[in-house]
Amino acid sequence: MPFQEKDFVELDYTGFLKETNDVFDTTYPDIAKQHHLRGKPGKIVICLGRGHLLKGLEKVLVGKSEGKHRIELSAEHAFGKKNVKLINLVPTQNFIKAGVQPQPGLPVEIDGVMGTIKAVTGGRTVVDFNHPLSGKDVIYDVQLYKIVTDAQTQVRSIVNVLLGLEPQITIAKDDATITFKDELPKPVQDLLAKEIMETTAIKHVQCIKA
Repeated sequence: MPFQEKDFVELDYTGFLKETNDVFDTTYPDIAKQHHLRGKPGKIVICLGRGHLLKGLEKVLVGKSEGKHRIELSAEHAFGKKNVKLINLVPTQNFIKAGVQPQPGLPVEIDGVMGTIKAVTGGRTVVDFNHPLSGKDVIYDVQLYKIVTDAQTQVRSIVNVLLGLEPQITIAKDDATITFKDELPKPVQDLLAKEIMETTAIKHVQCIKA
């Protein structure tokens, strides 16, 4: 049966650059180890159409059925076209004062925005604030397994996607209680509850500290 928007789907995938075949993301542990990729590989569960994966990828997955699929995405539908307005010159002295020795390839954060140093010439440093994969056509090999209807698994997947955490989750009818080691800021709790209630049958979400 074809998967639709708001279906929770269990899947594996590997993403690589079309031009060079370089792998940049995967859920398979052996492939992640081979390409020195970080994260916690393994089957994941996402809600289609909610931006839990690359939006261009999710859009193509809607209507697909269980099985293996190879999906090609142009730069425009992947990580975006390269925007020259996001390539800026920053005085090298700014980095030196902050205790940073600028060098090509170094990720930096300026005014809350992540960028990558492309070049250091004289007193100026070229910083690219585009996504590192912008301007690249990509390919995803996706294995779609099944639709997930278990409420606890659905809630856990949302918490993991939004926060990268694995808390304790208790489901009682249409109520969900999520126990975290540390207290979540109220805006984060509200965002999490909103996403859960809009995508599952849960009608009330409570976030508590262990």
